[in-house]
Amino acid sequence: MAELRSILDEAAREGLITAEAGERLAPFLAARGVVVEQRAKADSEPAWSDTETPRFVRGFHDVLITIGILIALAGLWGLTSLYAVLPAILALAEIVVKRQRLALPAVVLTLAVFAWTFRMMLSLYPSNADLWLTGEGIDGFIVAFPVIMGLFYLRYRVPLALALSIFSGLALILALVFRLLQWASGDDAFILNHAALVSIILFACATGLFVAALGFDISDRLRRTTRSDVAFWLHLVAAPALLYSIRLLLSLDGGWLDIMDANSFKTPVVVIIVALLMLIGLIIDRRAFVTSGLLTLGLAIYGIFRQGSATVDTYIFGTLVVVGVIVLVIGTGWMPLRRIVLRALPSTVVERLPPA
Repeated sequence: MAELRSILDEAAREGLITAEAGERLAPFLAARGVVVEQRAKADSEPAWSDTETPRFVRGFHDVLITIGILIALAGLWGLTSLYAVLPAILALAEIVVKRQRLALPAVVLTLAVFAWTFRMMLSLYPSNADLWLTGEGIDGFIVAFPVIMGLFYLRYRVPLALALSIFSGLALILALVFRLLQWASGDDAFILNHAALVSIILFACATGLFVAALGFDISDRLRRTTRSDVAFWLHLVAAPALLYSIRLLLSLDGGWLDIMDANSFKTPVVVIIVALLMLIGLIIDRRAFVTSGLLTLGLAIYGIFRQGSATVDTYIFGTLVVVGVIVLVIGTGWMPLRRIVLRALPSTVVERLPPA
């Protein structure tokens, strides 16, 4: 029998009750005869789980329903007009999200709404390069996303919907900033002609996204509520956004693949940046900061290997071995490494981070 505390935590994660209500309900229900299984201390489950992955699947039932949703929506999308797809998505959301609270179907339906919005905006705005390079109409294109995804979140409380609303809201702000700069400079191709300033702005947006994700994390350090799931999705985008905005700054005087040049100063710089992002991931207990830098780390290590006289096959397979070992070491030793890192931090900081 599951512990009462675990049941209430699960209800809080599903949005059925608040975390504070769960704390008050536990002693209330226990005092009225609700049986809670007593376990030995060594066998009890910790209040906090060593995982950052949202609970997408609680059984194969979720998978089966998701497969049915994908097949039905694909067929409906091909047979009917675009306007008929959204009512079908919302009808399914009322059943499997609002009533049954199925996690994986909720994620799929949220992505379906986002894809529907994108397709609808493409039908209303011209699909050409000028839309993206000059910004003409791009702000109107983007404004629909935070509104629609925000409304979807308010109705169904899907963490991914809130994260997508935040992403698109930030993209809207970015588009408006570029529009303002184009108007102030009188240069319709401002994005192409001012690469340095654009790179700095993109880095600032990536930093803002990371701060927002960190805010959700700090508000739920034990990761018992859906705020942790929202943080997961935000970090999933913030980590590569930070890395590649920095790479964009480094590539202003050359191509993105300069880090593969053995004589380029960018190679050791990129390795240091990836290592710092991995350290941040360890501190905040988010593995997205490790996985986001694997491709860039591989290219940098490949550039280092090219200093030798080995064959191309040796470069490639040697890079794969090094990156694989790094991933295995960090993955298998995640918690011990976290404990080492957290011991070096001030106690006031550690108290606001997930426990190790």
